[in-house]
Amino acid sequence: MTALTLSTAAAPGLRADAIVIGVGKGGKGPVVAPGADAVDKAYDGRLAGILETLGASGAEGEITKLPAPAGFKAPLVLAVGLGPEPEDDEAYGAEALRRAAGVAARALTGAKKAAFALPLTDAADAGAIAEGALLGAYSFDAYKDNGKDAKGNGKGPLGEVALLGGKPRDKEYKAAVERALAVTEELNRARDLVNTPPNDLDPEAFAAVAQTAAKEHGIKVEVLDEKALEKGGYGGILGVGAGSAAGPRLVKLTYTHTDATKHLAFVGKGITYDSGGISLKPAGHNETMKCDMSGAAAVFAAVVAAARLGLAVNVTGWLALAENMPSGSATRPGDVLRMYSGKTVEVLNTDAEGRLVLADALWAASAEKPDAIVDVATLTGAMVLALGSRTFGVMANDEAFRSAIVEAAEEVGEPSWPMPLPEHLRKGMDSPTADIANMGERMGGGLVAGLFLREFVGEGITWAHLDIAGPAFNEGGPFGYTPKGGTGSAVRTLVRLAELTAAGDLG
Repeated sequence: MTALTLSTAAAPGLRADAIVIGVGKGGKGPVVAPGADAVDKAYDGRLAGILETLGASGAEGEITKLPAPAGFKAPLVLAVGLGPEPEDDEAYGAEALRRAAGVAARALTGAKKAAFALPLTDAADAGAIAEGALLGAYSFDAYKDNGKDAKGNGKGPLGEVALLGGKPRDKEYKAAVERALAVTEELNRARDLVNTPPNDLDPEAFAAVAQTAAKEHGIKVEVLDEKALEKGGYGGILGVGAGSAAGPRLVKLTYTHTDATKHLAFVGKGITYDSGGISLKPAGHNETMKCDMSGAAAVFAAVVAAARLGLAVNVTGWLALAENMPSGSATRPGDVLRMYSGKTVEVLNTDAEGRLVLADALWAASAEKPDAIVDVATLTGAMVLALGSRTFGVMANDEAFRSAIVEAAEEVGEPSWPMPLPEHLRKGMDSPTADIANMGERMGGGLVAGLFLREFVGEGITWAHLDIAGPAFNEGGPFGYTPKGGTGSAVRTLVRLAELTAAGDLG
């Protein structure tokens, strides 16, 4: 894990492999951002012109490297684009700082130490830069020979980030950095879980990871195995896991605080591999299905982060874990499952399995009468078609709660969009055999899935559904602080919801 320090040192005298500065995109060319004054002075105030000569414009994510000026102990200056220069009397936003720090950290892979001289005016800026740098420095190389990639390169992530302009003795700065460390470490743990091959992360293995972390951070944990699930009547989870040699699990993580007056329940879909079951996915659609447990990874990370931050709110995490495989014992299209709630579900498509495991976990969460439930799932391809690969959809049975989640997501830099739950789509799930079918109209499939889940939320409980199918796994190239592969989508939104609830600003 990349180390992080607050530093009052001046850029010229700091021993590091690189000095990172920000560059804005001005109306007439690149503009050196605040924080880089000492560097610009060392270039006799000509840094912006030099960068422009080298082709820099200040566009977001742009990287320009140049030799450090004479007298600097660091050999390299790395200029990272912050995007459009703010209007007069305005500062660069938190997300611009996060993304720039992430791009810089990734560009400095293999370096031992870098000094970040990005715009830093208060503790919030320090937290944003720290968060971006720590997320951008992430790498997953557990399965590479000595950490080497396919080309034989063995460079590890950036070793240390020093935030210049930070105030190491200031309580607000220290708290911002400690928060960034806790949240990013748990988010990166979620990324590790998403990236782990399914032959090494079946439901039992995932549950074991949760148990270890819970013990470390004082979180109560309960794991229901196949026998306990059968005894309890969890027909949805059992039905999805019936075709796999690796049995399903339901993991309950409970974090409590003595000063808490509110209780949040987070529910995560944890399909450790999704072949589609008997409704088998075609080639081209199953290669990345190790990521179908991203919702459970997000919930797990958020609960642990809440515990590490000592938030004054009770948080329960439910991880609905199963592997969806075809076999002679697998659930068939046309089978009827009796869910934990007592309702029966006709399974028309075994590849619509996430809603089945979530339904059982939602009903279990509802039994505790929390103030609100939020479920997170890579649930539908329809949501990806609607919102693309970087934005998750938010549905809820309460418009104010839906709006609060969208606002929280925006605050932490996670793109989301409010989605409706049209009542006319519910009829499409009517079944002649059971109480409800697990499929409805094809058009609006993401909304249909949300309506299905709503059927399993206890009466009078505020609930929201986050469909993270698009942003959970990045199949393209890295950008900002987002790597290729598992992204940790929704972790920061859940943590922010817990913080707002603890502060009395939510519900």
